[in-house]
Amino acid sequence: MINIDDIIAIDFHTHAEEPCTCDRDDGYYQFQEDFAKYFKNPAGHNMMPTVQDTASYYREKKIAAVIFPVDAERETGFKRYENEEVAAICAENSDILIPFASIDPAKGRLGAREARRLVREFGVKGFKFHPTMQGFYPNDRSAYVLYEAIAEEGAIALFHTGQTGVGAGAHGGMNMRLKYSNPMYLDDVAADFPDMPIVAAHPAFPWIEEQLSVATHKPNVYIDMSGWSPKYFQPIFIQYANSILKHKMLFGSDWPVITPDRWISDFEKIKIKDEVRPLILKENAAKLLGYMK
Repeated sequence: MINIDDIIAIDFHTHAEEPCTCDRDDGYYQFQEDFAKYFKNPAGHNMMPTVQDTASYYREKKIAAVIFPVDAERETGFKRYENEEVAAICAENSDILIPFASIDPAKGRLGAREARRLVREFGVKGFKFHPTMQGFYPNDRSAYVLYEAIAEEGAIALFHTGQTGVGAGAHGGMNMRLKYSNPMYLDDVAADFPDMPIVAAHPAFPWIEEQLSVATHKPNVYIDMSGWSPKYFQPIFIQYANSILKHKMLFGSDWPVITPDRWISDFEKIKIKDEVRPLILKENAAKLLGYMK
């Protein structure tokens, strides 16, 4: 169990990049090379730490981390990680790692059954969706059977929004369609599932104003600030973080492509109010995850 007093921050957005139960599929290393090139990460495809590596790194930094795989095998052809595997490693590192899972909504009722089992038997606290990689609109009614399970189990739904670096520069963008990640589609989901916490991941370029609008209008919508160095945040994004959305903004790095050290260093240089910084870095996430009242 995480001791909130022992950590300095909660990173709400880290990726499980290296599975233990299956070999890498053809093309995955090139996918990671393209990703690394976009983020100017010299490690290339070698930037893929194991979940245990991530735990050790974050423990040293005294930062707790929400961590998840991405189930996009239907669209990418890359095998998904076993959610149970990630959750089991998180359980062994429960002082620092917070387990989320990922299920392609196309799995329908089978996915809904998996979601319930992961929450009840493995302590999973939330589910990551990546509309661009998974190829679906978040408000597609076919996904609702999965959302219903997540909502009824009291878990969190985290959605990639906007354009970060996934597929960028690759041939045809790896056939990924940016349109699926417009945050306005989350407005329907938030209205239809008002008791399910929803996190819109990343400043949702080029739809940042839409994202801010949805988070302002719907009480159950939050924003994690991952995927971009804070030095690139638009003025309106910073304005809302300092004011009307100061209790709904969450620190996230997008580890391993962006490290928490880099993110926090750049965060210290932007014009965030002193009283707002601890909310974003730790307190908002701690309350959302149930570690604080």
